[in-house]
Amino acid sequence: MEPNKNISHSTEPNSKYLRMFFFISGIVATIAYRIIFLLNSFWIEVAWYVGTIGFIFYFGHRSVVESKRAQLVKDYDLINVTEKSDIEYSKKSALLYLIKTSFTSKARFNSAFIFIVSVIVLVLNLTIDIYHLFF
Repeated sequence: MEPNKNISHSTEPNSKYLRMFFFISGIVATIAYRIIFLLNSFWIEVAWYVGTIGFIFYFGHRSVVESKRAQLVKDYDLINVTEKSDIEYSKKSALLYLIKTSFTSKARFNSAFIFIVSVIVLVLNLTIDIYHLFF
């Protein structure tokens, strides 16, 4: 089956530097949240903001990547193409596992949920903090 010429998905991954940025954002965010219990009130606030902003970067990126993978599987009918291929059985099974789980995984929804909730909570907390500065 020939891929649809109207489909315009880039199959190039982001640069290694951008991927490293998102990876480090997730690590820093996780550490920031995990050390909160060790900090005084000022540094708790700093760690919370760092963690929340880091999660916005990380989970926003993960949601995009996971959604793109699922869309590629759908648009290029990769399950059907792989099933019909003459690839060796064990390799075909491995490919089908990767393709089907990319398509059916709910991780993209989990990542999108964490991203959206983090943005909402960040905006609410900024609003409250700005309000307390002036009133």
